[in-house]
Amino acid sequence: MGLTELLSYMTEENLAMLVDKYRSLGPLPGLLLPFMKSFIPPLPTLVIISVNAAVYGLWLGFLYSWIGIVGGCLVTFAIVKKVAGHPYLVRWSQKPKVQKSLVWARRQAFNYVFLLSLFPVGPFVVINMAAGLVGMRFRSFLVAVLAGKAVMVMSVSFIGYDIHRFIENPFRLLYVVLFVGVSMVLSKKIEKRFSH
Repeated sequence: MGLTELLSYMTEENLAMLVDKYRSLGPLPGLLLPFMKSFIPPLPTLVIISVNAAVYGLWLGFLYSWIGIVGGCLVTFAIVKKVAGHPYLVRWSQKPKVQKSLVWARRQAFNYVFLLSLFPVGPFVVINMAAGLVGMRFRSFLVAVLAGKAVMVMSVSFIGYDIHRFIENPFRLLYVVLFVGVSMVLSKKIEKRFSH
């Protein structure tokens, strides 16, 4: 099965059937699908998280999606950080233009990772790789990803758990927007603590 066929299979109905079929394996399907998102970028994040919430329930669906996504981010970050010491990459990073970009990225690393982790669509792999290449501290990366992905996964799970309720009453989305806004304010406080 090619990547195109795999992606065309990834509809909400097919994923729900797949996860439900292998539910006897416990949380494994609910953890594995979001984990794979870090290695197969075109996988539909919104669909995967929504299906987990619909199949496992709001809280377990949130937990499995969050652990899976954060686990995938940490693995890609660790791989890139390990490879970043390769002589070719070290020589490349010595170029003046690259050095300027790296200095900016190192200063803004926590903010960059946290804010981009809030979005349910986007280049997760690129974010993880950039953080690994600039030598972001593991603890800072972990906190940024844990917090950012928690907000994103909870928002999507909340909507995906009972999407019909949001279709009938779209004003309920204001709760989600308020939750994301409060989380961004709190992130600034967290960032100050971890940027020193």
